[in-house]
Amino acid sequence: MKSRSILIFACASLLGWGVAACHKNPQDNQNAQVGSAAQPAEKANVALQDYGPAPTVLNIDEYTTSNPNFRTALWTGTYLQVTLMSIPAGGEVGLEVHPDTDQFLRVEDGHVKVLMGDAKDSLTFAQAAGKDSAILVPAGKWHNIINTGDKPLKLYSIYAPVHHPHGTIHKTHEDAEAAEAAQH
Repeated sequence: MKSRSILIFACASLLGWGVAACHKNPQDNQNAQVGSAAQPAEKANVALQDYGPAPTVLNIDEYTTSNPNFRTALWTGTYLQVTLMSIPAGGEVGLEVHPDTDQFLRVEDGHVKVLMGDAKDSLTFAQAAGKDSAILVPAGKWHNIINTGDKPLKLYSIYAPVHHPHGTIHKTHEDAEAAEAAQH
């Protein structure tokens, strides 16, 4: 798996990709070059926590594939949030809509069926996707991501604006549903 680092800087009007955590090894920061063939860095110590809103740099692949939870908030800023997700084989994110939140998802490992539509009972868009696919969900669009593979689906999601409270960890889909119900 090729190593790639992404930088997240949250701005009200501009999304710049990126996430960062304090690396134990300063060489990781020197070797991580966005947009070029960087030399492989040592495997980072993955500490799953919410690093926002501090400036952060980390290997998004390693964090995403190391996440065992249904949802883990990795970085929560003022206008942007990154969450990691692990969906069991045959599982799904669940049908949802975010009226005021655009969403970017990237599949790091696994196979999915993406469904979207203007109403929860009219999902007119269906597309298969796999590793390295990007899924873009406009605000107000009903959507669901279904794991069609035989192993946990690993993906990360970027919300703008923030959708979950800072430090959110939902170990299971049921935990996520209970938390959403408690907010409404």
